[in-house]
Amino acid sequence: MTKIGIILGSTRPGRNGEAVARWVHELAAQRSDAEFELIDLLDYKLPHLDEIMPPSLGQYAQPHTLAWAEKIASFDGFIMVTPEYNHSTSGALKNAIDFLYAEWNNKAVGFVSYGSVGGARAVEHLRLISGELQMADVRAQVALSLFTDFENFSVFKPGPHQADALSTTLDQVVAWSEALAPLRAK
Repeated sequence: MTKIGIILGSTRPGRNGEAVARWVHELAAQRSDAEFELIDLLDYKLPHLDEIMPPSLGQYAQPHTLAWAEKIASFDGFIMVTPEYNHSTSGALKNAIDFLYAEWNNKAVGFVSYGSVGGARAVEHLRLISGELQMADVRAQVALSLFTDFENFSVFKPGPHQADALSTTLDQVVAWSEALAPLRAK
């Protein structure tokens, strides 16, 4: 069965992303076309990139990198849940992505973002990064506004239309993950 990782891309205390990622996982778990697992960056304790060799060589030396690589390699595709900080994604998510290379290749990725403009600018940066990592980013995305999908900017209360946007995003990530399977098998 296709395995999709839902990456919680914020490590900030009091992060809004935890409620968002749990919502994504809860709705995804109701599907029967793939297995979904929530991946919290806090569980991996990745320091700032500390590998001597470039990730594209796959010569990881640090135990935390090896554990992270094993986890990411086990998935066929991803949903990245990202805040928008200063017109981009979080430093924690960018750092976690930068640790690896081949483990991301030929996998689909979709985005669930949140921020004052729905996290749209964070996703634009992640799409560029995904292309460099040979990932197929899907067109659909979920853009959650801090003004309309959160109460007092901190209590997650997504509008009903957001579940439909998430369903479409999940449909596309699962389909593309399955379509890319022959490339991963090589």
